[in-house]
Amino acid sequence: MDKPAGLTSFDVVERLRRAAGVDRAGHTGTLDPAATGLLAVCLGEGVKLQHYLTAGDKAYEALVLFGAATDTEDAEGRVVATADASALSAAQVEAALPPLTGEIEQLPPMYSAVRVGGERLHRAARRGEAVERTPRRVQVHELRLLSFEPGAMARARLAVRCGKGTYVRTLAVDLGRALSLPAHLGALRRTAAGPFDLDRARPLAELEALGWERREDLWALVVPPAEALGFLPAVAVDEAGALALRQGKALPGGPPEGLACAVGPAGELVAVCQAGGGKLRPQRVLHPPVR
Repeated sequence: MDKPAGLTSFDVVERLRRAAGVDRAGHTGTLDPAATGLLAVCLGEGVKLQHYLTAGDKAYEALVLFGAATDTEDAEGRVVATADASALSAAQVEAALPPLTGEIEQLPPMYSAVRVGGERLHRAARRGEAVERTPRRVQVHELRLLSFEPGAMARARLAVRCGKGTYVRTLAVDLGRALSLPAHLGALRRTAAGPFDLDRARPLAELEALGWERREDLWALVVPPAEALGFLPAVAVDEAGALALRQGKALPGGPPEGLACAVGPAGELVAVCQAGGGKLRPQRVLHPPVR
């Protein structure tokens, strides 16, 4: 779906779960309440696929504001530092991007869901406490300047493509630090996540309306599980093989190693399997009906 601003990812998923008429639903990567864009939602049996879909790369359009820093690193927070950014140029911003690309270290923001000592950082942050954090290695595959507006509060729009666990708002802060300016993330829109892109996404309001008025039309928009995991090798199995996998039994065959999708006679995803040693061993089994 195309997530609207102002709602948590949990709230959005819960609303869609009720509209779809399923007991379980989950997403494949949190968007902050102020962020918009692609949120891939798993419904019913599809929740079993979250783990495989969450690991994929994500792409964003990010607006970075130079001249002010906030305690949350985004526009929702309290301003904690200001400076005049009118001398900043597009060329300077572009020159500062390469060192923030590739495998880099990031310090998780205090306002985040990262756990330290068993507690999420944002809870300590709301109590006004600072917690010692350990930098994490993350992958930033692309960081490209799309547009720049000079001024006392200069604005840069960036294209970002990154791996799991990357905080784009921390990239904004680190970019400002590299330019000796306070900075924060002004807006964020996710354009792709794993195998999904924004072109295919529908607004929450439209999906909700379909679910309550013509639920079959909502389910017609759901990406089939075998298609969602199309980036994994597929192994065709017959009815007997599908039954065996659903009973937790291994089958002969499959790729030499790694994950593979066992696909039944009707093209349905039967199981995600671990291949190796000439065997397919079921790791996650889907039971019909998928919903």
